[in-house]
Amino acid sequence: MLSQEVIKKLNDQVTKEMFASNLYLSMSSWCFRNRFDGAGQFLFEHAGEESNHAKKLITYLNETDSVVELQSVAKPESNFKSLLDVFEKTYQHELSITQSINDLVSFMLEQKDYSTFNFLQWYVAEQHEEEALFRGIVDKIKLIGEQSNGLYLADQYIKNLSGK
Repeated sequence: MLSQEVIKKLNDQVTKEMFASNLYLSMSSWCFRNRFDGAGQFLFEHAGEESNHAKKLITYLNETDSVVELQSVAKPESNFKSLLDVFEKTYQHELSITQSINDLVSFMLEQKDYSTFNFLQWYVAEQHEEEALFRGIVDKIKLIGEQSNGLYLADQYIKNLSGK
């Protein structure tokens, strides 16, 4: 049986994961509007992954006979300055999610909730991958440059990351 405080924290994380999904859908749409189809597809797929992260938390709450309380999800940003701006903001968002997961993990240890601590290890590993992925994209865009040919190459690079 999970404590009420653990249940609340996990429900809050569901909301953060759903916000990430909506943010990436918004970023995907911006990319498609600006003809960055590779980045648009990549972010669209990534939005689905974020939604799955929320569902995984919901499943855990359901399996522990806990109350799932879905909350309102804030409206994400929809105007961006450039492809680099999109991915720098994505990277910053992933850093904030990592901090949130780390806070959850620490709390579970303090509470001696080892089952939830163990469950959250998947998220710890996932966040490591997400940070490396988005940091790599930001680095590649900076390396390639934001001239027209460079932006095309950056979009193709991101497109090739889809499905990985």
